[in-house]
Amino acid sequence: MLCGPAGTAAARLLPGAADVLTWAAPWVLADPPPIRRDDLDRLVTRLAELRFDEAVVLTSFHQSPLPTALLLRLAGIRRISGASVDYPGALLDVRLRPGEDLPEDIPEPERMLAITAAAGYPAVDRDGLAVRPTPDVTGVVPDRPFVVVHPGAAVPARRWPVRHAARAVELLADAGWSVVVTGGPDERLLTADVAGATGIDLGGRTDLGQLSGVLARAATVVVGNTGAAHLAAAVGTPVVSLFAPVVPAVRWRPYRVPHLLFGDQGAPCRNSRARECPVPGHPCLAVVTPEAVVEAVAALAGAAVAEVSA
Repeated sequence: MLCGPAGTAAARLLPGAADVLTWAAPWVLADPPPIRRDDLDRLVTRLAELRFDEAVVLTSFHQSPLPTALLLRLAGIRRISGASVDYPGALLDVRLRPGEDLPEDIPEPERMLAITAAAGYPAVDRDGLAVRPTPDVTGVVPDRPFVVVHPGAAVPARRWPVRHAARAVELLADAGWSVVVTGGPDERLLTADVAGATGIDLGGRTDLGQLSGVLARAATVVVGNTGAAHLAAAVGTPVVSLFAPVVPAVRWRPYRVPHLLFGDQGAPCRNSRARECPVPGHPCLAVVTPEAVVEAVAALAGAAVAEVSA
């Protein structure tokens, strides 16, 4: 698996990935590195040394596979597959045309499966996403039913307001739940603020593998459109999805796992792919009340408060 720095830890959780190569592509990252010939030469040389027979380029709906395909071709890879709106010339041997061979509005995992199937590798019989077996997190999480609240996101426009998240933690605790607040090392201040006096703050205390174990043990996860939502789906945990419509929910909502989707999907920021909210007050998610989220947790968890408290 060849992926960017943000995807390396996730790629290592994939059951089928024998090895992971990391490279920061200047045409993918939101904060791209400069384009340097020696950097490109090192990647091409490394790929050529590994003598790959074939490559399948998995891109999102708004990305082109062609820059990557060019480097793969220079590395001597003989067969390359991808989905491309643009004419690929000699860069792709198998080309899916979005809007023709490939529907536009489908979940991203199904887009990837369509590309691999076109390359000659049909999908295995699986209900949804999957990761390697999760680690034992005994002693890290409560030994009673708990809810995870994951307040952060790499893209600010996809975050639920902090005060809403903190109030949801208080209300969930009042309802009898143990509440675990998760986040990355750079989100410790955020998770501490959201956890307050009633939540269990795990901000910066888990790597991605350990987070998968925490999410697998949770009754429900409250999270925005960010990696933790998809990791929860991969371990089969229901999701209360606080989904900002800057990208289409039909493509990016939690995949094949019970979930309830919140957020004004018709807000002015719809399909803008904005990283910072372009509308004052962040109304698409600010309209989602903590009380509504607590009700959604109860519905997805499928347990009465009395049972949780017992």
